[in-house]
Amino acid sequence: MAAKGIRASGSGKPAGPGKPGDNPKAAAAGNGTGAAKPVGSKAAPGVQKAPGFDKPAAKGPGSSTKAAANGKRRSQPIPEAVTNRMARRIAVAMGVPSLLGMASFVVSYLLVSRGILDIPPAITLVTSGGFFLLGLVGLSYGLFSASWESQPGSLLGFEQIGVNMTRLKQSLKQPPAAS
Repeated sequence: MAAKGIRASGSGKPAGPGKPGDNPKAAAAGNGTGAAKPVGSKAAPGVQKAPGFDKPAAKGPGSSTKAAANGKRRSQPIPEAVTNRMARRIAVAMGVPSLLGMASFVVSYLLVSRGILDIPPAITLVTSGGFFLLGLVGLSYGLFSASWESQPGSLLGFEQIGVNMTRLKQSLKQPPAAS
């Protein structure tokens, strides 16, 4: 049994006069003290759903229903051999300076703690920062010095940098090919 002005959940009886300031229309629409409808069920009168609520989830990038129906897979734009070549060059050109940047802290600590040299902290910071900056340059160098052809190219790959920069600029100017 419900007290006057309070409706018991699921009693089916209309709400009484309630507290001052209550909106009787909101109580009748299910927004009052009664049980709320679960999310995803049919909306109560006067309640709007967010746009796109009933739409199925979008598929991830690169997936299409036509490709899935035909069983076709999107081709990789960069061959695996070229990707591996880039990864090796990046590991060397970025990894070595990054390791040196971390080692500069350790070496500086050992030299100062054993009293061999008195190195100001600013010198240690500038040295390590320079090595990390060199590592960032090495990242770009690793990408652009690798041969993007099936042949591996030279050891350092300086001749490939100009060719690969030109290819990159041309690809940015052209719209992607439709597949």
